[in-house]
Amino acid sequence: MVKICCIGAGYVGGPTMAVIALKCPSIQVVVVDISVSRITAWNSEQLPIYEPGLEDIVKQCRGKNLFFSTDVEKNVAEADIIFVSVNTPTKTQGLGAGRAADLTYWESAARMIADVSTSNKIVVEKSTVPVKTAEAIEKILSFNSKGINYQILSNPEFLAEGTAIQDLFNPDRVLIGGKETPDGQKAIQTLKDVYAHWVPEDRIITTNLWSAELSKLAANAFLAQRISSVNAMSALCEATGADVSQVSHAVGKDTRIGSKFLNASVGFGGSCFQKDILNLVYICECNGLPEVANYWKQVIKVNDYQKKRFVNRVVSSMFNTVSGKKIAILGFAFKKDTGDTRETPAIDVCKELLRDRARLSIYDPQVTMDQIQRDLSMDKFDWDHPVHLQPVSPGSVKKVSIVWDTYEAARDAHAICILTEWDEFKTLDYQRIFDNMQKPAFVFDGRNIVNVKKLREIGFIVYSIGKPLDPWIKDMPAVA
Repeated sequence: MVKICCIGAGYVGGPTMAVIALKCPSIQVVVVDISVSRITAWNSEQLPIYEPGLEDIVKQCRGKNLFFSTDVEKNVAEADIIFVSVNTPTKTQGLGAGRAADLTYWESAARMIADVSTSNKIVVEKSTVPVKTAEAIEKILSFNSKGINYQILSNPEFLAEGTAIQDLFNPDRVLIGGKETPDGQKAIQTLKDVYAHWVPEDRIITTNLWSAELSKLAANAFLAQRISSVNAMSALCEATGADVSQVSHAVGKDTRIGSKFLNASVGFGGSCFQKDILNLVYICECNGLPEVANYWKQVIKVNDYQKKRFVNRVVSSMFNTVSGKKIAILGFAFKKDTGDTRETPAIDVCKELLRDRARLSIYDPQVTMDQIQRDLSMDKFDWDHPVHLQPVSPGSVKKVSIVWDTYEAARDAHAICILTEWDEFKTLDYQRIFDNMQKPAFVFDGRNIVNVKKLREIGFIVYSIGKPLDPWIKDMPAVA
């Protein structure tokens, strides 16, 4: 029986290995992590992450050919294929701080693999890593090889949270990069054979190592670029009276462009987009390409601008002050159908409102109170370290309450900010909400999901990104 071990039981490792176990019943799959609490959760009825369809797969395979363990060294030693899916946070100090990827956890994993291995291994990069990481990992393994043959493959993930299981079941492509040597090609074929259990052969793309590593960064950069492009257009739409939804629809009908990732919002989030673009910027700078680096920097700048612009609209619309005012935050995850809050725009929006001394009442159907408090307490990039290495939350953030009911969040509030596009927010009883809010009652729709006309008829003052401005908002001076 082929044995696969995945180091890292997070958003990538857990779902990916669960689907491999489901589709490949003849393969034993073990997911290992040094976090006892995380592994305990994977072995419980309450999984550590929420992803539609994941729970059913885990329950079906767990204990048969899918296992979760904290015995990292034993399972790594026994594995034929080792997926490495550890954190690659952005460096916060030293060379490349704020842009370069920190490969501390990757290097530690590689050294551990070299220490415990007694048989040949295929080591698969599953984390998003900088170009040429495989070269560094290979050096660590080869200098500590003890005669063992290691083949390094790059197999980047292209999962979208909220649809990860469907993305794994029916991927656009599976990318495998390896060395252009007989042993390298043999390793590629071994991994291809795993995916071939359910992925059509024409969707399994093979490249050299460097192309596979760069393709992941490039894909995320291109997607983020589209979001920043439409968000930049949303500001122009507001200034001219155009409707960004109509503009996006017209532009998306061009088959050369397409309609995906053209929805204006308060900004993009998630674990990859910002981190990968910053990584790309650093690689460009290191290779003497400042103009290219500056081009990609602008994608991040527009995203930051969009979040600040949203907060400015909130404050300026409410008589240029939110001090002491209750604001209901609907949605904290970075997108619907996930409990993931990594780089969610809600963090920056909430922090800015708190700096203006607003009182926040936050509701999200999948994000826990503890996670929200941690996110509002942590410094930037701290979220990307393993949980046990993250700073301990200093307790509850003042002027923030977390509730488990939308109507409670909005009760006596001066304004509502919709920051995640959860479907339930589209069908709320907004008349009931309006009746129980302070007047004038504001709705700031950061996801363009509400019926603006209907809400204005109820009596709300509505701001929806990139849509023609409410007369009230037009007349309010903008804050700096």
